[in-house]
Amino acid sequence: MSQRIILTGATGMVGEGILLTCLAQPEVEAVLSISRRPSGHTHPKLRELLVPDFFDLAAVENELVGYTACFFCAGISSVGMKEAEYTRTTHDLTLHFARTLLRHSPQATFVYVSGAGTNADGGQMWARVKGRTENELLALPFARAVMFRPGVMLPVSGQRHDSYRALTWLGRWLRPVLPRYICTMREVGLAMLNAARRGAPQPVLEVPGIVRLAAG
Repeated sequence: MSQRIILTGATGMVGEGILLTCLAQPEVEAVLSISRRPSGHTHPKLRELLVPDFFDLAAVENELVGYTACFFCAGISSVGMKEAEYTRTTHDLTLHFARTLLRHSPQATFVYVSGAGTNADGGQMWARVKGRTENELLALPFARAVMFRPGVMLPVSGQRHDSYRALTWLGRWLRPVLPRYICTMREVGLAMLNAARRGAPQPVLEVPGIVRLAAG
């Protein structure tokens, strides 16, 4: 089955890695990147839609029809942010986007990248906010919704945004020792595509589950 993907966050590390992985897969027919800025990549399968304010999607709603999946990779660091501000830019924005997409592509699989350590019931502020976001996304009536909680992600070839660049060699060396915490960006992208095609074994996937789904 060919896949038509909506992707957010292509100007960031995670989104760019997923973008490049998706574009390289024959089953992917088209990728619509929705972002505030151009990704810097061009490809026959890629179309970019620039949206200055994700809380104001009225002008682009008609573009959201007929997609098989949305890979929501947009996100910001919580460093230096108050909980109310981080909630607005993480929880509120994500749910607004998801509910808008649901009206136009209810058959889509919605994949949300939260992160290792996400926990709605306690822990750090960012973990609570992302955990609440996960729970509310899972309650929406998409065909499927899957929450991804990756840890350290090793980059794919051609990435320009790589927060771990200086540690990539170390990550590759440590991966056999810490398999529960390290995977590749390619594995995350392939797991997302497999989740969209046939579903995931659990609604929330940690690193080992992501790796298994990528392989299968």
